[in-house]
Amino acid sequence: MPNSRHAQPLLIALLSLLGLSAMADEASLEPLAAPLYQLEQHLSYYELDNGLKLHLLPLPNKQSVAISSQFAVGSRNEAEGESGYAHLFEHMLFKGSENAPSDSYSQTMSAYSGRFNASTFFDATNYYVNLPSQALELALWLESDRFIRPRLSDETVRNQQQTVLEEMATTIDNQPYIRPAMEFLLNQIKDSPYGHAVIGSVDDVSAATPASLSRFHHDYYRPDAMQMAIVGDLPAQTRTWVEQYFGAWQKPTTPLANFEPLKVDRRPVQGEIVDGRGPWPGLLLAWHTVGALDKDAAAITLVEDYLLQNRTSMLEQYQLKTPDTLLHYSIPLTMEHLGVMNLILVPRAKVSLDDLSQRISQMVDQLADKGITDKELTQLKRRWLLGYLSKLDNDVGLANLLSSSQQRDLKQPLSGPWERIAAVTSEDIQRVTLQYLSPGYVRLDLLPPWYIRWGKAILEWLPEGVSDSLEEKVL
Repeated sequence: MPNSRHAQPLLIALLSLLGLSAMADEASLEPLAAPLYQLEQHLSYYELDNGLKLHLLPLPNKQSVAISSQFAVGSRNEAEGESGYAHLFEHMLFKGSENAPSDSYSQTMSAYSGRFNASTFFDATNYYVNLPSQALELALWLESDRFIRPRLSDETVRNQQQTVLEEMATTIDNQPYIRPAMEFLLNQIKDSPYGHAVIGSVDDVSAATPASLSRFHHDYYRPDAMQMAIVGDLPAQTRTWVEQYFGAWQKPTTPLANFEPLKVDRRPVQGEIVDGRGPWPGLLLAWHTVGALDKDAAAITLVEDYLLQNRTSMLEQYQLKTPDTLLHYSIPLTMEHLGVMNLILVPRAKVSLDDLSQRISQMVDQLADKGITDKELTQLKRRWLLGYLSKLDNDVGLANLLSSSQQRDLKQPLSGPWERIAAVTSEDIQRVTLQYLSPGYVRLDLLPPWYIRWGKAILEWLPEGVSDSLEEKVL
């Protein structure tokens, strides 16, 4: 294991670099990225005989450790009738294992003031825990027990089904527009592994049994589908403990599931949904781009940032000149084999959904036609790099970053993503905009009851000062 004493100046340098201004040219990005390479020098990578991948990163002046475990299993692995299983099983792994029944895991972690949680996505499920370093061996034993030997009873399955169904109701079904909008978007890729919601359907979650969930665990929770990262105050025995508690876990003889990039029809699609609970009209736009493994993924990331994702984006600059929206936000989705750039806009009273759609199209057309300058590209790269570096100052964030490394980055998990961003050219920005955004987007009009639409239509025809005053009262 590398000596962690030399890593201390790296973190100090990192904190100072995060405060640098954005005035220098592209050459200044090399020293700004230096902490990535320096930190990697203290990173150890191992692969156990059963295929489990392990990153160890000792950090100085720490009394805690962060463990992040990511499995290559998500909603894309779910068979018909099993939607929501990956998310439901994530819940089950906090509810008892062979040697730590019931709530023993949560109680033990809480006794050590540990922080722990998990998340499920289309491609992967992640588990993390952050606790004092003296409890590392105990934590690794508990992690191995629940990952390898979960205990699923009728009672715990029923309890967690109810928890998931309540979550589904609160975050999706009881919110205006969410469920039908989600189904409309997923329907565009309905014949793909990404064609159903991560949280699943009420019917499938309700029908799950201990036996069906055990089969799901057997098929997809396997050592060769797991990446673990341990960051912080690492005792000398850390690797030995990992071998001791995870090394005997047998790799199945069946190969891991294989997925291919999606072939997406990027022609324009338009639809509408009417929701009686809707408080105001809205517009949802979505562009199918590329997955995280695609050669154009880095360029698409910078395009999303330039168009939508920061305070100096084209969208924000336009809003400063002509404030057309009451609210707008974008949360890009990036899966291994599919990307979605999305935008939700809530118009002001005098602005129609058609107006908003046309203005966004004009932004895309402008970028496709004129591209960006080298200076703008450097600013985009710097902004990406500063955001990436900020994750290194958080043990859990750093552990999660390492445990989600792509296969091509296993030996350079910190610098690899940056080098792909650094290699993007102005020509790449213009090319991917033309290729993936210009062909068209999915447009979904989110419409409230008729009387709200009728009232807004009247406001659109009134003089601007009058409509603004009435808008405030209506909303």
